[in-house]
Amino acid sequence: MVNEVAKSNSRPSKTPKSKTFAQRLWSLHWWMAGIYLLLFVGGTYMATLQGDVTYRGSLYNFHKALGVLTMGLLTARILVLLLSLRWKPAAKRPLPKADRIWAIALHTILYLFMLVVPLSGWFFSNAYDKDVSFFGLLLPRLFSADQAVAELGRSLHFWLAYAFLAFIFLHTIDERKFFRAMLRRFSQSMRKTIVSKST
Repeated sequence: MVNEVAKSNSRPSKTPKSKTFAQRLWSLHWWMAGIYLLLFVGGTYMATLQGDVTYRGSLYNFHKALGVLTMGLLTARILVLLLSLRWKPAAKRPLPKADRIWAIALHTILYLFMLVVPLSGWFFSNAYDKDVSFFGLLLPRLFSADQAVAELGRSLHFWLAYAFLAFIFLHTIDERKFFRAMLRRFSQSMRKTIVSKST
């Protein structure tokens, strides 16, 4: 996703709409990245909690609500991406075919994980005869309660989440030039701030 937005921002925009779509994709990308960070950290912590911990239920409900939120943001992200393709200006220097295929394949896999990981969590909860709520709003059950497959749901959610994390690391490595440039701009901005405060 960073690859998509960075390339869109680097090209001269023919219409204000293309820039607006790029900004929206950029915003959705980082909002979702922050929420996934909370989900991964929170999920790892939740796995260590004993059943008698008083706030365990509230933490699980918050985790589920964030999962539902990511699916809503994913829907918005796909819609914005489809609209941006319609208004996207032609690239002056298109990516080589191999790089283009790799980028499309990687982002397709990431988008699939963004959908199946929260859905596997929904399946896990419903199989254990637990409801999923969105910050207090009770959502319909998508799967029937079945203790026989509940442990399968737990394992599925666990392994899909860590496979997703592995592809996120792969995506980060793929975008290392962008992240280095972003860190460099951030450090330069911090140095300027420190110098201006000291003078």
